[in-house]
Amino acid sequence: MQTENHKHSGEAANPSEERLDINALGTNSPRNKGDIVEAKFLAKASSLGFGVARPWAKERYDFVLDSGYGFWRVQVKSNRGRADGAYLVKVSGYKRVAYTERDIDFLVAYCVPEDLWYIVPTKKFIGKGTLFFYPHGRGTSPWEKYREAWCQMACPHDEDGPSKIVTPRCCDKGPTRLPICPLKLLR
Repeated sequence: MQTENHKHSGEAANPSEERLDINALGTNSPRNKGDIVEAKFLAKASSLGFGVARPWAKERYDFVLDSGYGFWRVQVKSNRGRADGAYLVKVSGYKRVAYTERDIDFLVAYCVPEDLWYIVPTKKFIGKGTLFFYPHGRGTSPWEKYREAWCQMACPHDEDGPSKIVTPRCCDKGPTRLPICPLKLLR
């Protein structure tokens, strides 16, 4: 796979710098737009080392991720436009029925123009109808800590050691190594 930087040079891309671009034509319908975002999610999650499966039957979740330590039911949502600097994502599905912890484990919200992913645990948005994401700042958004927070699904609470998932883990960031991912403490 080639990245934008290495497309014409013939050099192999550095996997840690690799960017996956998925482009499509005929994307006017909401269904087609959703399919494209789901394809981008599949590519992103796979590139991070997750096993990705899609349910055959009609379910409230779009994908199941396998971290090697557990399975996570994931619902993918997206937004292409901003309102007052915010990207709005509804946290309900078909017929406006809100998602619960019995339905999904994580809502993965994708801000299309920004190419940003927010990985939000279900219990954090229970009782809310819409989440507002402010990638360019505006006060203190409760959702910013979940920006690109793939590590929540990458390791169990008590893991100590290498993970097959290539996303940086929050517990490994900073001047001292933490015994547990700080985002997991928030769940």
